[in-house]
Amino acid sequence: MTVVTPHARQSSRLLNLSRLSLVLALGLALGACGKDEPATDATAPVTSADPAPPAATPETVVSDAVQAMSADELRDAARKAYGDNRLYSPAGNNAVEYYLSLREKSAGDAGVSSALTDLLPMTVIAIEQSIGREDFAEAERLTALLERAEPQHPALSRLNASIQSRKQAVAERAAQQEVTAEQQATRQAELERQRLIDQKQQQEQAAKALQEKQAADAAAQAAAAEAAEQAEKRAQERRTAEAARAAEPPPPPRPTRPTAADLRPLSTPAPNFPPDALRAGTSGEVQIEFTVGTDGSVTSARVVNAEPRRVFDRAAMDAVQRWRFQPISEPVTTRRTIAFTPGG
Repeated sequence: MTVVTPHARQSSRLLNLSRLSLVLALGLALGACGKDEPATDATAPVTSADPAPPAATPETVVSDAVQAMSADELRDAARKAYGDNRLYSPAGNNAVEYYLSLREKSAGDAGVSSALTDLLPMTVIAIEQSIGREDFAEAERLTALLERAEPQHPALSRLNASIQSRKQAVAERAAQQEVTAEQQATRQAELERQRLIDQKQQQEQAAKALQEKQAADAAAQAAAAEAAEQAEKRAQERRTAEAARAAEPPPPPRPTRPTAADLRPLSTPAPNFPPDALRAGTSGEVQIEFTVGTDGSVTSARVVNAEPRRVFDRAAMDAVQRWRFQPISEPVTTRRTIAFTPGG
């Protein structure tokens, strides 16, 4: 059995009184704070009273203000955004949105189509980077821009699947960690800061790449134009030379080489019939090849064939060498057959 002395009871009462005073003071302090803002548990999970903004869609991703602009206003705004490296952000004031709205107002504009073709690969990269830093609102906005620009873009399915997969992973991680309001606010602020830094760097790099591509295209066009100009210059020189040749009088026709058909006999005395052959009543023929010179005389002759052999050869040779023809431009070689017939 414990014995409580009067002194101990007095000490206990004083201690209880002190504790009660401390509790009352804390209650008053909390009440004073509650007049300005409701008290929150710093360790309680985040619950937002305001609903999250709806995700961007291809139909809503271009702002009403942008769609209300005229074609000329859109073209000027797109060029300025392009020059300021606002290629795909911020929302409502970037080159992609301006060009998309301009394409709908100026269908068939090749310049607009070319600009979007250049911008879409950078937009795909920006989507992947937004997913990587878990900035899903920005990733969904950029994906909606991509889908509106090219509904059948080959990267759309992969990007949408990646967004949903990463969102699910983040939700599961948040459920396990019970993120506090302060931590969430800090994370959101850091996410926004990193987004602005990343997007600024990405758009500067993309703009530089586009400028390099445009410079290369311009150089190629200039080279092609110069080549075309040189080709036209050469063609003009050819036409001038052809015209000059056409204006010149044609050269005199070159004389044709004479042939055996061109030989015109002036004197072709018959050969003397050999006496022995004549007494014997022998007949025959001799084929002579001879050349007629430019003065019409026979310059050379030879027996090609004779029947019978060596009977009429000499008589035929003597006769041919006495032949004369009209002068010709060049010597002509031909053959003639001389027949020998007794009494002929």
